[in-house]
Amino acid sequence: MNILLIEDDAVLADGLNHTLGGSGYSVAAATSGRYALQLLDAQDFDLIVLDLGLPDMDGLELLRKLRHRKLPVPIIILTARDGVNDRIQGIEQGADDYLTKPFELRELEARINALIRRCYGGFNNNIVIGRLILDTYQHQVIAEDQPLILSAREYGLLEMLLMQAGKVVCKDRIAQRLAGDGDALTDNAVEIYIHRLRKRIEPYGAVIRTVRGLGYLLESEGKEATITSLQEPVAREYP
Repeated sequence: MNILLIEDDAVLADGLNHTLGGSGYSVAAATSGRYALQLLDAQDFDLIVLDLGLPDMDGLELLRKLRHRKLPVPIIILTARDGVNDRIQGIEQGADDYLTKPFELRELEARINALIRRCYGGFNNNIVIGRLILDTYQHQVIAEDQPLILSAREYGLLEMLLMQAGKVVCKDRIAQRLAGDGDALTDNAVEIYIHRLRKRIEPYGAVIRTVRGLGYLLESEGKEATITSLQEPVAREYP
């Protein structure tokens, strides 16, 4: 689960990175709006935490840019602006939640978990395919009541496919997600990870289908493939 943290306070960003990283999230930090846009061009994120007081642009301006791109990623505003009008403006511009500073780290983490459940798990902690369960709260995959032991890349791949179950995930997005810092992942490497993961999950009634020219789709065994979208969930229109 990848989170983009857009925060120019280095001490706060480091604390959030440590806390969220310890809870199983992968966190990338940006200290400016321009760098955040560069990161978003380079890779995919599942959630954004956005400070409004950025050095190069107002956070609301960045929020408008993100929603103008029709980026359907859930966004939590994290700011010292605590007026009612500020909250209303943030929500109207496309934020999914609004938390004011100072705040409790536990509350931020709870709000992040709630947004992820709402946007990807249908108001449920769990996403179920076959006899596999992705627990979005504990950040683990359960197979027949036992944790499925996976490498970091195997888990990242399976989490990505489970969160997009029933939709095609293109190979380039998988390569971005699995690549380490500054490392590129070849098409052949992606295919190897897909092959390994197939062997791990097929005994539990979950199938990864190859959709030629598009990517991969995860669904329950025996279900007919229905290819409708390459979009993330919660796509919405913003002004």
